[in-house]
Amino acid sequence: MKRYLKVYLPVTGLIILLSASCKITQPYQKPAVDMEGLYRDNVTADTLSIASLHWKEMFTDTLLQKLIGEGIRQNLNLKAAYSRIRQSKAYLEQSRLAFLPSLSGDGSATAAGSSNQSELKSVTPYQYQAELTTSWEADLWGKLSSAKRANLASLLQAEANARAVQTELVASIATNYYRLLALDDQLLITQQSVKNWQTTVDIMKKLKTADVVTGAAVVQSESSKYAVAVTIPDLMQSVRETENGLNLLLGRVPGPIERSKFDQIHAIALLKTGVPVQLLANRPDVQAAEYNFKNAFELSNVARTYFYPSLTISASGGYSSFSSFFGPGSWISSLTGGLTQPIFNKGANKTRLKVALEQQQQAVLSFQTTILTAGQEVSNAMYSYQRASEKKITRTSQLENLEKSVQYTQALVRYGSANYTEVLTAQQSFLAAQLSQVNDQLQQLQATVSLYRALGGGWK
Repeated sequence: MKRYLKVYLPVTGLIILLSASCKITQPYQKPAVDMEGLYRDNVTADTLSIASLHWKEMFTDTLLQKLIGEGIRQNLNLKAAYSRIRQSKAYLEQSRLAFLPSLSGDGSATAAGSSNQSELKSVTPYQYQAELTTSWEADLWGKLSSAKRANLASLLQAEANARAVQTELVASIATNYYRLLALDDQLLITQQSVKNWQTTVDIMKKLKTADVVTGAAVVQSESSKYAVAVTIPDLMQSVRETENGLNLLLGRVPGPIERSKFDQIHAIALLKTGVPVQLLANRPDVQAAEYNFKNAFELSNVARTYFYPSLTISASGGYSSFSSFFGPGSWISSLTGGLTQPIFNKGANKTRLKVALEQQQQAVLSFQTTILTAGQEVSNAMYSYQRASEKKITRTSQLENLEKSVQYTQALVRYGSANYTEVLTAQQSFLAAQLSQVNDQLQQLQATVSLYRALGGGWK
């Protein structure tokens, strides 16, 4: 009976310990977040979302598609994100191997000198030894399991961050591409306007000769022409800087960008946002924030296990000889089982747990902030698109009337029925409206890009 007790009592104790360990580490639960009203005025039950579109479906311009594809292959920030994924994979593999015993080998040769008094000479015996040592830590409280889950969460977070970098990259390339086309269009409009102003100057000179207007009209019209012409260098500089910015995103040296015409680009006709809860599945930065919380959660579980004893089993075996390394000798071996219970560790274990719990709370707050930021970005992008659409309608009417105003005033000034300042004012207003119309179209295009990125599109 005593023999059975000697066997079963330790086994029973070990089962009790393992059962208790289930209460030490806590099961993971997703952080709670309220998604109601996240998109503000855009309330819908439709689950269709443009985020599910591949970026080639979202951006149909073949030249833009070519640039985006090159950016995904060559962008340096995206390559760095992939490098961080490989690092996280290495840490995860290390945490998996932590369940296995460690193994190390050791070989040594020792010389010990002594003096032989009878023969008045010294003797130096040599001892040769080779030994293998192994050690294994039992995962009694789930420390190794929690560490592995924490590293897995870090890997998933790194992958989500890489997707977030790609989403941002696709949006940045498209935004800069559209801006480059808009600048091209504004440059053409301005250059044409300078030509038109020269025509006005020529008319004023003829009218002065006919004593219809004074010399002030000629000087004023020339001044207005130069005021328009002086904006051309700034537009050209903006074109060059935007080209260089695009090349940086593509991992290229500065150079020209092949591109389409601005009037060939049209915003997507129907924007679908889906429901707010879809952000959890679509937005990579939201996913990364949740994985960051999971990592912090599991690390707090690891911190809890430091308050409890650790069981380590060690074994060693080797060969020892006093004559030569391969000479006659003896085999040596040992087996040790140790249970270490922390008693006083200068507050290190308490501090580790407090810090881990605070980091877990920070991760919750970061997750909630990411959700709120996502809702803000979706709401802003939708509102910007709607307002740009309204401005385009009004701007078209404005341009039609301004164009007629220019024609009427030019005709009237020839007959002396209108002041030359009315002509100048009409032409200046018409140019400003033309440039604003380009900005309206650009705002609408950039709003669609922003909405696509805000909903989590671009990485699929």
